[in-house]
Amino acid sequence: MTRAAPADVRTVRAGRRTVEVHRPGKVLFPVGGDGSGGGAAYTKDDLVAYYRSVAVFMLPHLRERPLMLERHPDGVDGPRFFQKNTPEHYPRWITRAELPKEDGTVCHTVCDDSATLAYLADQACLTLHRWLSRTGSPERPDLMVFDLDPSGDGFGAVRDAARWLRDLLEELRLPATLMTTGSRGLHAVVPLDGEHGFDEVRAFARDTADLLAAEHPDRLTTAVRKKDRGDRLYLDIGRNAYAQTAVAPWTVRALPGAPVAAPITWDQLDDPALGPRRWTVADAVDHARTRPWSGAPRRGRSLGPARRRLDALRGV
Repeated sequence: MTRAAPADVRTVRAGRRTVEVHRPGKVLFPVGGDGSGGGAAYTKDDLVAYYRSVAVFMLPHLRERPLMLERHPDGVDGPRFFQKNTPEHYPRWITRAELPKEDGTVCHTVCDDSATLAYLADQACLTLHRWLSRTGSPERPDLMVFDLDPSGDGFGAVRDAARWLRDLLEELRLPATLMTTGSRGLHAVVPLDGEHGFDEVRAFARDTADLLAAEHPDRLTTAVRKKDRGDRLYLDIGRNAYAQTAVAPWTVRALPGAPVAAPITWDQLDDPALGPRRWTVADAVDHARTRPWSGAPRRGRSLGPARRRLDALRGV
């Protein structure tokens, strides 16, 4: 294979390693990709620079977690593919985790350092989707995620659903953090102690969502089929399962303008300027420096006491 010309490759320092960036000027997010004719174009060089800058804030949410990588070799306007297996040509210093699936195993990439993050950006990996469990206990999640998915582009329904969910989780004594998805809605993320299996966590999330939807039947739904939802917001708990993933905090989304999935405080829910694509690669690092999740609990909670409280509320 012919090596790229020197002008098509540059090197960057990431942690203790040097990483090559191939075709750094390649445009991944074109100007006006949303049809507006405005905005900025972002290149592969910009993507690598963003991930190098945000690494210190992002890596704690990635370490020890298997990943599914969303790659766009020709940018957001070209074809995409989702990568689970780690290619043989990836550097040996990149952490891997071989985990069972129904008909064999998958050798997942694990992003434990800034050099891996920069390398994945060079591979046109725009979005990192993380498991809710860690490599040491893949069948026992330490995160539970509620995806607040609106039926349209309006954000008011998302704000209301987030507040209702927060109030219910507080009754259950389960602290949660909040994150824009960089796409349509919000994710509420509940840290767990990792003592329960996916089936138990998923059942708890489903019962919580069903209870909330029953309290607001005209505004919320847990109907999986779109035709059954109408204009109600969908409380999606489907990510709470083995080998399922959720977008990682601070990851870029493969959408026009390069929006970012950004952690926020609960107080920021009242900000009129807040929307699912509030931050992009242009300003997400500045937002990360405010450390919006600094008040989050350091240890996850057990679902045992919360299950008893939930069942009491459900009358079972």
